[in-house]
Amino acid sequence: MPQRTPLDPAVEWVAFSATDADWNAAEPHLLTSMLSQLVLIRTFEEFVLELAGAGLIHGPAHSSIGQEGGAVGSVIGLTSQDTVNGSHRGHHQFLAKVLSHVHPEGIDPTKPWSEEVRAVVLRSLAEICGLDRGFSHGRGGSMHLQWKDAGAIGTNAIVGGGVPLAAGSAWAHRHAGTDAVAITYFGDGATNIGSTLESMNLAAAWKLPLCFFIENNQYAVSTSVYEATGEPRLSARGPGFGIRSWKVDGMDPLAVYLAMQEALAHMRAGNGPTVVEADVYRYFHQNGAFPGSSFRYRTREEEAAWRQRDPIDQLRGHLARRGILSAADVDATIAAAKALMAEVGDVLLEPLPGGKPGQRRIKPAEWPDPAFADVGVRGDLSEFDDAPIADRDTFDGELADTKFIDAVAAVMNRRMSTDDGIVVMGEDVHRLNGGTNGATRGLKDAFPGRVLGTPISENAFTGLGGGIALDGRFTPVVEFMYADFMWVAADQLFNQIGKARHMFGGDDDVPLVLRSKVAMGTGYGSQHSMDPAGIFATAPGWRIVAPSTPFDYVGLMNSALRCKDPVLVLEHVDLYGSVGEGPVDDLDYCLPVGKAAVRRPGSDLTVLTYLAMTQYVLDAVEEVGDVDAEVIDLRWLDRASIDWDTIGDSIRKTNNVLIAEQGALGTSYGGWLADEIQRRFFDWLDHPVQRVTGGEASPSISKVLERAAIAKSEEVVTALSTVVRY
Repeated sequence: MPQRTPLDPAVEWVAFSATDADWNAAEPHLLTSMLSQLVLIRTFEEFVLELAGAGLIHGPAHSSIGQEGGAVGSVIGLTSQDTVNGSHRGHHQFLAKVLSHVHPEGIDPTKPWSEEVRAVVLRSLAEICGLDRGFSHGRGGSMHLQWKDAGAIGTNAIVGGGVPLAAGSAWAHRHAGTDAVAITYFGDGATNIGSTLESMNLAAAWKLPLCFFIENNQYAVSTSVYEATGEPRLSARGPGFGIRSWKVDGMDPLAVYLAMQEALAHMRAGNGPTVVEADVYRYFHQNGAFPGSSFRYRTREEEAAWRQRDPIDQLRGHLARRGILSAADVDATIAAAKALMAEVGDVLLEPLPGGKPGQRRIKPAEWPDPAFADVGVRGDLSEFDDAPIADRDTFDGELADTKFIDAVAAVMNRRMSTDDGIVVMGEDVHRLNGGTNGATRGLKDAFPGRVLGTPISENAFTGLGGGIALDGRFTPVVEFMYADFMWVAADQLFNQIGKARHMFGGDDDVPLVLRSKVAMGTGYGSQHSMDPAGIFATAPGWRIVAPSTPFDYVGLMNSALRCKDPVLVLEHVDLYGSVGEGPVDDLDYCLPVGKAAVRRPGSDLTVLTYLAMTQYVLDAVEEVGDVDAEVIDLRWLDRASIDWDTIGDSIRKTNNVLIAEQGALGTSYGGWLADEIQRRFFDWLDHPVQRVTGGEASPSISKVLERAAIAKSEEVVTALSTVVRY
């Protein structure tokens, strides 16, 4: 018979509860402060549901009524330097954090609410209603609540989407040398999501001070946790990653507080992440003011049983038993909270003209200006006001023949030596003498602790980079070994990083650089060969640069690292081994944002291109000989940065445009560019905009089929012959 040896987890995993002795030992001030927060949050949520029922909230109203004990118990021991984020059901966590920020000493429920409390409640309600005085001027609404000054770094509408961002916040705390921690709140549904599990692994591997706080409210919309997983004790995920874990009754705010104190001590001591699972219950359905039993996925008996353990009622009983507050005192606190909400409501609402008695509307002056809709998609580039700007025609430093990949490594070395805030992360960037292509050569030894080799988990480490960028103390440079991996991390790239500035009001800098290579022609096949420019160009928030020479790479990378927006830096494997002019000593200049380069002047045809295709176009023009083509290397590809002045001047001269790119037709960058050109310059065009692209299919591994799927000089030669005869 085989020998069987039971295995135990390497870390502690415990069920945790508070005893009567704990309640008796708790400081009265702690308990009364808990009561103030619980009552304020509950009353706030009830008012939100009232407004939603009256049609005064546009969009969902995901209330957390019943779950307040987990939020208050876990937050009340934090400082303003500690950071939290949460999910779409995050009113309670947000309010607990901001109330603790404005009153770190606690809130006395027997005294009138302070002006600071009133201001927090007003701004929070205004944000949920979509109004200008909200924290994000109404853009975030119910599901995207943020006040960074308070350490509330943003709730999130994508299930599990905020977890990697919190890992980035935790990394920033630790790297900055503080003992601050991050807490990421999510529910039972997100516990089974890849981004959450990837982040648990990464946080454990790097010993990040991050608490994964699971609000197990038993249902993901209407699907029971027992239907969704074979292990409904969700804190069991923690030991699987080597994370110390607690399972606690979330309806008992003191038990949550005490468990969290242990978790905080563990994290602040540098021992790595924690998991706290709090069993809670939302009294209402996923959205709105109806109980789940109305939709027949819960029973009334189940709902009643949970309500009998209501966190406010439990706390009320202990306060009365200990003689700290009477039942009448608690009732007075609840009445005062309702009066506060009514007062705040009167600030935002007015009687509906011509309506029935009691009908109200949002005061027109409270709405944001419609002209604000697109403001803040990207920053204003004021960070370049004092930048050392130079282009090839104004650069006065020494130039020499330089290998492209050497310029990549050299400029990163220079920037990291002058800016301690830059950190590089990606798969194998710390090994293989500079990663798979040599782009990070020498950086690991020169800058220990700032070149981070990651697990193969693009969703997690991209989001971690996003969290670092949003923190503001550091600038992450994230490397994707292949551009196709953007699909693995698409939520973090497009829903999180790309939208963050605009979604939270337009003022949040997101200084992140994403490096990725285009590997067409290398035989790596359909899943390692794409050009992502066309996808990123349609995603709001991103800037895109595409260097085609060593000189441009240095200047564009410097600009990308200075920029306060996320920047995709595209690199092409065909260029890595190429040689061209590059700077010898001056590695500090920035290429101007939004400036293309005319690589060849001409009068017959405007050819717009970028990256490695630039040289293929120049070779084709030289081969054809009788087409006087003006070749423009775009360099900046995003909608906000493209050089319409240079493009327009050329089109007015040639009246004819060809867009040349290597990539597949379906994800073509030239598709949106052609549409934009024909709308902007229709009167100057003698012909429709024409295009050279790859085929419909992604490149195959077969050398013959791969060549047939992409565009190079030969396809441009054919196009040049066609356009002159059009």
